[in-house]
Amino acid sequence: MKRVVTSLPFILLVAVVVGILVGLVATEQVMLVIVTVKYILNQLIMFCVPLIIIGFIAPSITKLGSNVSRVLGFAILISYVSSIGAAFFSTASGYAIIPQLSIVTDPAGLRDLPDVPFQLDIPQIMSVMSALVFSIIIGLASVWTKAKAIPQILDEFQRIVLAVVTKVIIPVLPVFIACTFCGLAYEGAITQQLPVFIVVVLIVILGHYIWLAVLYGIAGAYSGKNPLQVIRHYGPAYLTAIGTMSSAATLAVALQCAGKAKPLRKDMVSFGIPLFANIHLCGSVLTEVFFVMTISKMLYGAMPSVTTMILFCLLLGIFAIGAPGVPGGTVMASLGLITGVIGFDATGTALVLTIFALQDSFGTACNVTGDGALSLIMTGYVERHGIQAEEAPETRELFNVEDERVPLQNA
Repeated sequence: MKRVVTSLPFILLVAVVVGILVGLVATEQVMLVIVTVKYILNQLIMFCVPLIIIGFIAPSITKLGSNVSRVLGFAILISYVSSIGAAFFSTASGYAIIPQLSIVTDPAGLRDLPDVPFQLDIPQIMSVMSALVFSIIIGLASVWTKAKAIPQILDEFQRIVLAVVTKVIIPVLPVFIACTFCGLAYEGAITQQLPVFIVVVLIVILGHYIWLAVLYGIAGAYSGKNPLQVIRHYGPAYLTAIGTMSSAATLAVALQCAGKAKPLRKDMVSFGIPLFANIHLCGSVLTEVFFVMTISKMLYGAMPSVTTMILFCLLLGIFAIGAPGVPGGTVMASLGLITGVIGFDATGTALVLTIFALQDSFGTACNVTGDGALSLIMTGYVERHGIQAEEAPETRELFNVEDERVPLQNA
């Protein structure tokens, strides 16, 4: 019970409820304080976005690149393809489903929030796209030149950024989100839109199941093995992921479940399951894309254009591979895409963070279960090419057991 009460989704749920209740009774003087706090916290969060991008994308490239092999390269490739495949599936579903939902976009009758009386501007050290390009270039160049000092510096910087995320960003999120929902309740918008959130979460969970069926179907066709003999063992891992909301806490169970699946080669289980727990986030990506499209329609009256969503999906797959090992790490790492590519303001960003966190356990369960499908594809790949057992990358004690990501284990 204590674990549930202290979990981030529960804390954010409490923040949402408190924010709504305060917003329903708040006076204009109270809202002056709340909009000021929200503005300052948004400036702080947005300042950290380029740091998060550099701190996790660049080191991830150097770590994976320093262990380049046919098997590892193929594993990274199918993880990325699965993530962007889930993103494009979610995009297509969004364009088909969201217009059918009863989303009120007419702001008529809503109260206006008071203007921010005090503004503390905190400019970013660089733009989001500059941070992404810098991360990719510095990571690849470090691999090409076999640099030793730069990867160590980037690894140390990653630890610093992770500390900033866990000790600064995560603690202020509940306050930021409470202020956002307080503003929505004060305006009167929350009573119109709250039912839509519930429907969207249910649609996303159904989307997880559909994507898992697609993944396992492809895995079975590629490997020539029965995928049902793999997924039938994944029930305990799925339920564990829902209950713990953590890939770290689920890893041992996931390894046991995959180990019972006869179609999976044992070395691919010991290699693939810990690796995919770090780089394969199909459920999280699918969720974020659908939520972004829904909130765009809800707040701004229209969904992003097709070209915008294509760019967003392709970049989101990269961000997912290097996402930080904290609850909601995928959406946290991709805040720059949400603001820079999609164009969300503070309210839209807060809504994405909130809804994502509240269903994060189901996204984690989809990620973990999908790892079995990719391990089946890996089994088919090594058998087709006659590749013997490969060793996994060495263990790196970067994230603790409470993190969403887990250290890579030795095969």
